[in-house]
Order: sequence, then C-alpha cells, then structure tokens
Amino acid sequence: SCLQLGLERFHGVCILGFNSPEWFIADIGAILAGGLAVGIYTTNSPEACHYVAENCSANILVVENHKQLQKILEIQHKLPHLKAIVQYGEELKEKRPNLYSWKEFMDLGKDVPDTQLREIIESQKPNQCCTLIYTSGTTGQPKGVMLSHDNLTWTALVAGRFLTLTDAREKQEVVVSYLPLSHIAAQMMDIWLPVTFGAQVAFAQPDALKGTLVETLREVRPTAFLGVPRVWEKMEERMKSIGAKSSMLKRKVASWAKEVGLQTNLKRMNGYSEVPVNFRLARHLVYKKVRKALGLDRCTKCYTGAAPITRETVEFFLSLNIHVYELYGMSESSGPHTISQPHAFKFSSCGREMTGCRTLIHKPDEDGIGEICFAGRHIFMGYLNMEEKTKEAIDEDGWLHSGDLGKLDKDGFLYITGRIKELIITAGGENIAPVPIEDAVKEAVPIISNAMLVGDKAKFLAMLLTLKCNMDTETGEPGDDLTPEAIEHCQKLGSKATKVSEIINSKDKAIYGAIQKGISAVNDRAVSNAQKVQKWVVLEKDFSLFGGELGPTMKLKRSAVVEKYKDQIAQLYVDAPT
Repeated sequence: SCLQLGLERFHGVCILGFNSPEWFIADIGAILAGGLAVGIYTTNSPEACHYVAENCSANILVVENHKQLQKILEIQHKLPHLKAIVQYGEELKEKRPNLYSWKEFMDLGKDVPDTQLREIIESQKPNQCCTLIYTSGTTGQPKGVMLSHDNLTWTALVAGRFLTLTDAREKQEVVVSYLPLSHIAAQMMDIWLPVTFGAQVAFAQPDALKGTLVETLREVRPTAFLGVPRVWEKMEERMKSIGAKSSMLKRKVASWAKEVGLQTNLKRMNGYSEVPVNFRLARHLVYKKVRKALGLDRCTKCYTGAAPITRETVEFFLSLNIHVYELYGMSESSGPHTISQPHAFKFSSCGREMTGCRTLIHKPDEDGIGEICFAGRHIFMGYLNMEEKTKEAIDEDGWLHSGDLGKLDKDGFLYITGRIKELIITAGGENIAPVPIEDAVKEAVPIISNAMLVGDKAKFLAMLLTLKCNMDTETGEPGDDLTPEAIEHCQKLGSKATKVSEIINSKDKAIYGAIQKGISAVNDRAVSNAQKVQKWVVLEKDFSLFGGELGPTMKLKRSAVVEKYKDQIAQLYVDAPT
C-alpha cells in the first residue's frame, strides 16, 4: 500500500496516534517498503508535527483520529513531499483528495506484485537507516536520530538475551504496549523485542497513564513490564492510599510483611540464599495478593527506565518482593546500554553494559565521575541532516557522548550522578529543554529578572522567579528596591509597590495576576502538557554572582540554585494534588 501511494526510498512515513496494531503495521510496512518509520508524539502541536514531517521529507502521514487529522490539515500546504494521509482509529468524517481510511489504504496494495516488494526488501542493507526517533534538543528543534536495520535487530537480540526473554517456541512472553511509540523505549519493548522473540503484545487504553493501566495489567497479566518511574510511583501512591484506609490488623500485617520482604531481599543481594519461614508466610499472606492486584502475578521481569527512579520507590517494591530493575540508555544507542539483572543488581545502579557494548568514563574527576560514553553496534548513524550535531555526539574514536555524568564501580556497575546537559527529565520520562520556556516567561512578564524551571524527576514543572531590583554597585548584592522600569511597570498594572518584599508579603494581586497571565500565555503555546509550568514562586532576592546563583560569566548555576532554594522548591510540590 505504501508503494502504491508512491513512497520513495528513505522518505518518511509519519505515524501520529496512540499505540495500536495499525501503528505497528504502518511502522514495519514503511520499513519494508524502503521508507523511514517515524513516530510523532500525540501531544505535539501542529507546528511541532510540521517540523518532523518536513525534516524527514514525509510522503505519507498516518493519523489515529479526527483530532490528530486536524493538526495535519492545518500544515498540509507546507509539506511539499506529502502524497497521502491515512486515518485508522475512527471512521472518516469528511472526504478529501488523498485522504484514506485504514481499509482503503490496506486495499491499495492488492495490485502491487510481490516481486516488486521483494526487490525493494532485498536491496536494503543492514547499515542503512530505517527508523527515525526525534529527540528533544537542549535548545531549539528536535533532532532526528537515524537508526539502521542493524541497530534495531542487533540491539533487540542482545537486549532480549540480557533480559532473559524466552523464545515463543518454549514459552511465549506477554507485554503491554502503552508508552509512546515515538520513544525508543516503547519501540524496543513493544515492537522489536516481540518480533525477535515472538512475544505477544496487548494494547492498553489511550488513557493508560491517567489511571487505567493497572486495569489493563490485571486483564493481560504480562510476563515482562517496563514502567517509567512515574508509573511505579503512581502504583506506590495508590497502594499507600489503599493501605491507609485498611483496618488496623491489615496495616500491621502489611508493615510486618514489608519489613520481612526488604530484609530478606537485601540479604539475598549479598549472597544469602536461604528463604526464612516468615518470608514464606508473608509471601502467602501479602506478596502474592499485591502482585495479583497489580496484574504482575506472572511478571518475572519488572523494569524501569527513561528517567531516574528514586531509591525509596525501588525499596518500596522490594519490600513487597517485587524487584524493579533499572536500565539505562538513550535514543542514540537504540535504547538500552546497561541493564540490571536478578543476579547482578545493586541499589541506585543502572546495571552493567549489555554483551558487546562498551562504556568509557570521559575525563573522570578524583571520584571517578565523568561523562558517560558508549560504543557498540547499537550506536546510531547520526542525526538526520545535522552533521555538526552528529560530530558533537560521536567523537573521532566512535564514542557516543551521552551528556550524562556517572561512574563505574570495580564490578562494572554504572551509576549516574547528574546531567551535563540542562535537560529536565520529568517523572513521566519527558525530556524538557528549560531555556526556551524560561526565556518565553521573561518575555511575557517584563518585571521578571530571572526565571528557572525545575521539575527533574517530578510530576510537573514549576518555576522560580525573581524580580528586577537594584544591585549594590560595590558588592554586587541584590537589594530590595525595584528598578525604575519595574516600578513603572507596576504602576501600569495598578500596583503601588516599590520593593520586592512589598510584592511578596502582600502577594500583590496586580503583580501576581500579571505573572500568572504571562505564564498561562506561555503554557498555551507549549508543545505538550508536560511542558507547561504548573506552579511558581517569587523569590526574595534576585540571582547574583554574590549569592552564588550565577557563575563568572553570569551563567545560571542550576544545581546551586536547586540546593539553595530546596525548601521553596519542595513547598511547590508538597500541597500539589497527586
């Protein structure tokens, strides 16, 4: 069908929709027909969709429903390579030229001879690009990560063996597809691993991450499950809230079982193999029931990735005898690079590199911490049409620089300690570049001097704001008096304030209203919900070299700010509705 529509070699087939069989069929069909499979996030704005579709010279766009179709129709006139649009999730509401329902699309291919398709398949080489994963740039536009046939097939085979997935001829694995397929984690877990090992895939509901995931898990009972940290945290929150409503006796039994579970599993990690009697009893009374309630009673492989998980969450599940193994990698390494395993697990480590992969810690400091670099057959080809960016990522010796800081221990376990890049990774695994959002807020609200986005590992973004005030010319210490232009702006808004403290202490309605209005306007332009600023706080002092928030070149020292204002930041997340 793709060939019939005139799909050209190395042109994109963009897929915009929630996980479904059609998503997989369009993806694999695009590849076999010699095109590039390209996922677009369902939360993308029309402009963001346009950027991806234009960047990969898309010939075909596959959309789920009328809502996603509207985005494409808005930008269609700006896509010179586009030949057709296919809608799969619901019936077409309107007839248009070159717009096909899924059935119409599937019927198109009936007259294309198999020999034509076979020729194209045979002409493809392992080192040619077949998939593009668009990743958030630290600033500006996303980059198209080019993955080859070999990247995907080799990584799926090696990762699957490392995860000890069983071949369907022995025993079929079952997975649930719910993470966005435009992300490498879901593509590996839901498409390429199942293709390689013959696993069965069940599709969740589109609102899976809003709360229906556990129902799907209970129905499907997967044997392997990858959850982003936010998913594990939500399960933990749900269980704790149910626990709090239980009877006294149930609560006592549960806390006894959790203590036994944690101690036994910690001992196991240190090489004790005997199973104490109280652990067996706890398993019968508590652990089995918990697993059943979560739909994880058949799940022997629970994984977390895409963002850092807290030790508390891992310990919580461990106390219920559920081992959550962390894996680490990036789009540029076709997904996984290191994986924790049942027999090779250490707290707060992402495990050891997969077979055939190599790790280098670049320019380590005295603690052995440096930039994590990878090498192996899983390393991407480069960024589409971005030679300079590719050279920044892969050095002359072929090492991929991750932008993450970390260290290796003597046993080869990798620990991640921070990020060189300033990207914020939310608990949902969304990568967010802070600078454009901060700049937009400063532009929208002229009284603001500095804006700093926070939200790493958190459920939503929040922002620290400072107001324009006079500095002590001698010491460089920020004062309390507003600058003349800030005072003028206050007057325009109907406020008599002349000091920062007056605005904060009285929560000045005019100023606070203007700030909220400006932030709301920025949120309206956000690419997705995850990129919206949900809460903010005005700090008493502007950032300065004197205060330690700015470096010698006046560059914002994010980690210093997070440390200095940790109480204010914590407060933003305390009374937040879960």
